Amino acid sequence: MAASATPANIRNICLCGTTAAGKTTLSERLLFASGATKRLGTILEGNTVSDFTDEEKAHKHSLQPGVLHFEYEGHLINVIDTPGLADFMGHAVACFPACETIAVMIDAAKGPDSVARRLLAIAEERRIPRLVIVNKIDEVSAEGLEDLVDRLRAILGPTLLPINLPTEKGAKVINVFEHDGSDAAGDETDFSSVHEAHKRIVEQVIEVDDDLTLEYLESGEGGFDPGKLHGAFEKALEDAHLVPLCFTSAKTGAGVDDLMHVFASLCPSPEEVNPPEFMKREMGADGQAGEDLEWHARPDPAGKVLAHVFRVSTDPFLGKVGIFRVHQGTVKAKSDLYIDDNKKPIKAAHLFVLQGKDHIEVHEIGPGGIGAIAKIDELKFNGCLHDSHELDSVHLRPLPLPKPMYMLAVTLKNHADETKFAAATHKMVAEDPCFTVERIAATNQTVMRGLGELHLRIMIERYKNQFGIELITAPPKVPYKETITGRAEGHYRHKKQTGGAGQFGEVYLRVEPLAADHPVGFEFKNETVGGSIPRQYIPAVEKGVRQVLGEGAIAGYPITGVSVAVYDGKYHDVDSKEIAFITAGRRAFVEAIQKAKPVLMEPFVALEITAPARYMGDLAGHLATKRGRVQSSEVIAGDVCVVKAQAPLGELQNYSNELKSMTGGAGTYAMEYSHDERTPPTVQAGVVAAYKPKAEVD
Repeated sequence: MAASATPANIRNICLCGTTAAGKTTLSERLLFASGATKRLGTILEGNTVSDFTDEEKAHKHSLQPGVLHFEYEGHLINVIDTPGLADFMGHAVACFPACETIAVMIDAAKGPDSVARRLLAIAEERRIPRLVIVNKIDEVSAEGLEDLVDRLRAILGPTLLPINLPTEKGAKVINVFEHDGSDAAGDETDFSSVHEAHKRIVEQVIEVDDDLTLEYLESGEGGFDPGKLHGAFEKALEDAHLVPLCFTSAKTGAGVDDLMHVFASLCPSPEEVNPPEFMKREMGADGQAGEDLEWHARPDPAGKVLAHVFRVSTDPFLGKVGIFRVHQGTVKAKSDLYIDDNKKPIKAAHLFVLQGKDHIEVHEIGPGGIGAIAKIDELKFNGCLHDSHELDSVHLRPLPLPKPMYMLAVTLKNHADETKFAAATHKMVAEDPCFTVERIAATNQTVMRGLGELHLRIMIERYKNQFGIELITAPPKVPYKETITGRAEGHYRHKKQTGGAGQFGEVYLRVEPLAADHPVGFEFKNETVGGSIPRQYIPAVEKGVRQVLGEGAIAGYPITGVSVAVYDGKYHDVDSKEIAFITAGRRAFVEAIQKAKPVLMEPFVALEITAPARYMGDLAGHLATKRGRVQSSEVIAGDVCVVKAQAPLGELQNYSNELKSMTGGAGTYAMEYSHDERTPPTVQAGVVAAYKPKAEVD
């Protein structure tokens, strides 16, 4: 059974990269060529193994990761086919900890887009070996391929080297790593010499091993055995000293057999690279949690179980499904497991390996294996499964997931669907790490956040098609924040007499700005002396202050960057109560904020825009109308420009459509939260004037 393969014989490949580069088509070709499937599915017909949901069939794009496997040359190869659309990039990043090789796929005609570049950078930062696959080689001339290699080297540097080269106008490829061209009738490929390409990649690999370098220099090119390079090849991958480049055509099958050979014979196994960066929280002698320290899993089948849940999905028959990668130990059917630091175990009644939508039941899954368990409500994305309380505090180093910055305000078309909406939202948020829904008290709106217009459109379709919930959408209000720029004091005396016992509490407090890099953005200090406010009432004062933090004091938006010190007050032996000091603290804080030169802060995002070079001037000019600032712009290989800029989020609500209109659909962009800046006075005046604070209720 494939699931019981040893770690040495497993290869885990995350297939990601440029949208429409052919990842799903290549996945189909790999399954077919290896004998795992008997027919070749197509996206057009909607019968591929990895794109099986109704949304994927309708939109002709991968919208979630598809987990596949096949056997080749005695190895089990797990392939995760991930979405290439920028709006679904979070799904690709979430799969990185499950794989030893990140295979970034590039369309030979279009070249790398912003998504491909970001994925390559994230893989390098997390020290995961990278492989670049150039697809559709049969559709591009030799000159075009050579130009593409130059563009890729401009991004990755000289470490990018072809491991094979196209021949016969993209109809075939020749593996230059294992073939030096010396016995070929003619060693010229479409655009490079086999001999020269072989020499470059061998010399790059041996640089990580001094003994091999010496042997190569002593024996010369002809006398050196390339079979000795396997270990050095994987070390070069791990050290980012080599990024192999493979050429394929998923449509015709050119280079697919060679790519499977590269996966099986050259890509690292779970035993041959550093495992994902887990952390373990140390406990101090006082029983309090200390700092997080590095902790490394060992691919030992007999060790304590540690598995990481990198995807959660919902199956109509199996309910909640958690897809995980085993990093240590062996997960067995009917075994008890813990999730993170939960003390109550769950029972893995059934274990599955996945082939798209098909769940194949197995008895156990060892280190390096990818599997799934179902019908367990406690499962959650990024959770760790283990079988020992010694591993309660082990967790993965946070993933650099793109932040959901595109927003829509939503209301229910039928208010009777409120309960259904809450349940559906809980499921959808659990499945997508870059999708959130929250109620914004400051704007009195329910706001849906995602990575782009398409992302949220797909989610709205899911609400309707899967759960029967129709939503009305509107542009959201900008999520400003309130802060202060000066120091001020506030005072309020709350006194209420209603015939019986009254209410009394008096508070004096002081506010001042905190540093911009303060980790929390709020501090509360008790500086009272002499019992002017009894200690039991100080938490009530803080509670009143915190109520204002969420509701705002000048425009109804959350307050941040404020230090509050309570320094005096009065109480009454009979009439003082907690509610009195909550009210006094609240009113005193509002007064102090209004005196402390308050300002509104608006979120700025970092933008990276990729488009044909001829649009560079238009892009910069358009950003200027959005109060944006261009940080850098460059032209790659003469025909593609990359513009990096910062701009207010509130100005970019329709940027996706505007960019498509400006570039004829050829432009793409990615954005993530950067920082907050003061709102211009004219904008702030309008927002403050429109604010109507709700009536105070004592």
